[in-house]
Amino acid sequence: MSEPADTPAPERKRGSGVKMVYDLLRDEILDLVLPPGSPIDEVQLAERFGMSRTPIREALVRLSGEGLVHTLPNRSAVVAHIDFLNLHTFFDALVLMYRVTTRLAAEHHRPEDLEPIRARQAEFARAVADQDALAMIATNAAFHSAIAEAGRNPYFLGLFNRILDEGRRILRIYYNSYEDRLPQQFVDEHEEIILKIAARDQDGADRLARIHAEQIVRQVQTLFSRGGQLDIAL
Repeated sequence: MSEPADTPAPERKRGSGVKMVYDLLRDEILDLVLPPGSPIDEVQLAERFGMSRTPIREALVRLSGEGLVHTLPNRSAVVAHIDFLNLHTFFDALVLMYRVTTRLAAEHHRPEDLEPIRARQAEFARAVADQDALAMIATNAAFHSAIAEAGRNPYFLGLFNRILDEGRRILRIYYNSYEDRLPQQFVDEHEEIILKIAARDQDGADRLARIHAEQIVRQVQTLFSRGGQLDIAL
């Protein structure tokens, strides 16, 4: 016998609605689908996700706690601006974590650790060949995260993953700054890093990781020198 037409739909697992909204909005903010300063309308989000405003608000509270959303005095919300004035602190942490995780991978990796590192590198190379900026950001993060895992320090791994994740907006702007095709240089640098790790050359791995990270810093600084602000209309 068929169920009555007015049988209510199965309830979502408690908290799953909040997580779904949080995950989707966080990705859209970090990928600049929602640019800095964009207004966030709870009513529109509730209609979009087909749920009440309560889980929407809870998701926005989580995003606010991460500094990705700002709540205004009138209780409306906007996507947080990128703090370019203090960007040097992010870059300091980024360069340091590139160096320490790569150095530790050269020291502590096991032979089987090289396989996922090389697999992530192959994915990154394909993204560069396709000139897919979002795929490059994701596969670059996965590559460096695999290196951090090989270093066998879970504290550094967790911190580095957080830094890589928070840097997605910066990297989106960074990749967009290239007027021509993104260079093969990135792929080549990764290959050189893998060779140093495989050879257990700690100093060489550290040096290449520093160079690799610092060229990102220089490129963003070049953007500032050109026009004083970054174009994020992607």
